[in-house]
Amino acid sequence: QSQLVESGGGLVQPGGSLRLSCAASGFNLDVYAVGWFRQAPGKEREGVSCISSNGGRTNYADSVKGRFTIFRDNAKKTVYLQMNSLKPEDTAVYYCAASLSVLCVLPEYWGQGTQVTVSS
Repeated sequence: QSQLVESGGGLVQPGGSLRLSCAASGFNLDVYAVGWFRQAPGKEREGVSCISSNGGRTNYADSVKGRFTIFRDNAKKTVYLQMNSLKPEDTAVYYCAASLSVLCVLPEYWGQGTQVTVSS
C-alpha cells in the first residue's frame, strides 16, 4: 500500500519550534517532489513549501520564509519541515504530498495530516 504518513505535530508556544516528518512507504519517494500544505479552520488549503526530488530546489510561501526549512533524506524516504519562530497564525493541519511536478502541483499522494497548534 502506497502512503505518506506525517508526524511531529503538537501544541507549542509562540516563538517555539517543531519538526514535522513525512514518511513514505510503498512507492519510490526519490522521484517525487514533496510539498507541505496547511489548512487552518475556515480557510482554504495553502502551499507552505516544496522540495524537488533530489533536494536541490526548494521554495517557500512568503509567510514562512526565513522561519521554515524543508529538507529530505531519500535514504530514509522521509521529508521534513523544520518550523522555527512559530506564530499563532501558523496553527493549522499540515499535510505532505508527493508530486511528479517540480512545483508540487497536482500531487499523486497525500498524507492524512498532523495538527499544529501555536498558542500560549
